[in-house]
Amino acid sequence: MRKLIEGFLNFRANAFPEYARRFQWLAEVGQNPRAAVVACCDSRVDPQMIFSAGPGDLFIIRNVANLIPPYHPNSDFHGTSAALEFAVRQLRVGDIIVMGHTHCGGVKALMAEGEADGDFIGNWMAIAKSVRGKAKDVSDAEREVIRLTIANLLTFPWIKAAVEGGGLRLHGCLFDVADADLLLLNQATGQFKSVQDGIEGVPL
Repeated sequence: MRKLIEGFLNFRANAFPEYARRFQWLAEVGQNPRAAVVACCDSRVDPQMIFSAGPGDLFIIRNVANLIPPYHPNSDFHGTSAALEFAVRQLRVGDIIVMGHTHCGGVKALMAEGEADGDFIGNWMAIAKSVRGKAKDVSDAEREVIRLTIANLLTFPWIKAAVEGGGLRLHGCLFDVADADLLLLNQATGQFKSVQDGIEGVPL
């Protein structure tokens, strides 16, 4: 905790002055993020850092393996779906970005053992159980999980309606932890391509 407090004090002294007026405006007016990012909670993957985003730019939804469950409203606790609903129906973001990453522990456990151990993780990763029949290895599975999450997003009626109405766009990307590269999913071809090689075929 000492290290974290030292980090905060450094932020307060050195970074905050640059964003002070922005924070004041956000406090008074409220948030209006341009995009929602569905990302893994892995500590090596920080969407705000990766996209060089500032305060209020991104609404970030993080969980194990950047998954979205299929639409299934009931009396259970649905933290991820609730955050997604808030982003789409209240904040009206224009883009949802599903960002997977390489060396994902959740995906690795899914592929190695079928289901992860624990009170909650195994049931959560079961959302992606269909990936095991499609992917030949963990690297392939990480990409399949992104495709699956985009498909699951479209099971939410208010997301499907917004996409069909042109008010919302869905994107998939994979962050390479070792090389700090970003691969974008071309949904027409189903293939991932580094943004450093161009972004043809990607709706922006």
